[in-house]
Amino acid sequence: MKKRPSVNVLGGILEECSRTPLTGFFRDGHCNTCAEDSGSHTVCAVMTAEFLAYSKYVGNDLSTPRPEFNFAGLKEGDHWCLCAARFLQAHDEGCAPKVDLAATHQDALDIVPMKVLEAHKLDRDS
Repeated sequence: MKKRPSVNVLGGILEECSRTPLTGFFRDGHCNTCAEDSGSHTVCAVMTAEFLAYSKYVGNDLSTPRPEFNFAGLKEGDHWCLCAARFLQAHDEGCAPKVDLAATHQDALDIVPMKVLEAHKLDRDS
């Protein structure tokens, strides 16, 4: 699998999303992607209780630990590389989490308009 260039939606170098928990399609802490990443795990989002409940409701339980996959489960405040389509779906339903634009891969723009990402921009100073 060949990674696409590590460029964020702002046109800069893709910053790390999270090492704890370790995230990303490649489990490298970044929202890198490739042709084989059919889910486009490119949006670096900060988990909220509301989003985690929504994701579980629509069939993607991210909060329950799955030790067989070495997955501790996500909690509020964790940063995670979300599938771009799931993020857009959550936005449309009014429960999208905040997004770290510097850690969101430019390929997310193939699915999510920049204005939608900007509407959920994480304030890095808070």
